[in-house]
Amino acid sequence: MMAVADVDRLKSKIRDVPDWPEKGVVFKDIMPLLADPEALKETIDLLGDWAEERKPDIVIGGEARGFFIGSAIAYKLGCGFVPARRPGKLPLETISVEYALEYGKNSLELQADAFRGGTRALIHDDVLATGGTSKAMAELVEHLGGQVVGIQFIIELDFLHGREKIADYDLFSLIHY
Repeated sequence: MMAVADVDRLKSKIRDVPDWPEKGVVFKDIMPLLADPEALKETIDLLGDWAEERKPDIVIGGEARGFFIGSAIAYKLGCGFVPARRPGKLPLETISVEYALEYGKNSLELQADAFRGGTRALIHDDVLATGGTSKAMAELVEHLGGQVVGIQFIIELDFLHGREKIADYDLFSLIHY
């Protein structure tokens, strides 16, 4: 289990950006965490250790910040990585789902042939806010016949209660606000 001091050290690498992407939203910027070699390694190791116990075949990373750590976790575990992208970013046939954000709506797509039915998928995203993005990725995985073995986050915004939307899944968040 991770010590509180470790969480506090990682938390200190995340900065608030007020009123972005729109007024009233406080964006959690993980770029200082990504730029710090020790904090980056510790983040990947901690999330990777949690993920390893779930034995995924692939990691699904949410656009765009979920790509950074999600692909590193896939590498650490020796499994594949599949990006969940915004519409129009993937070639060939795709499947898509629309979801609500804390400040609007969006949609995500997977390539229709991203993996085979029965694939064990771990979903990684940077922040759990309202749960819409994660729920959308889980729906995409399940639509393709995959099994969601866990959903993990660097940050969870507890006050938005996003965990409730995805409570049926095995969840882990490294840092809570």
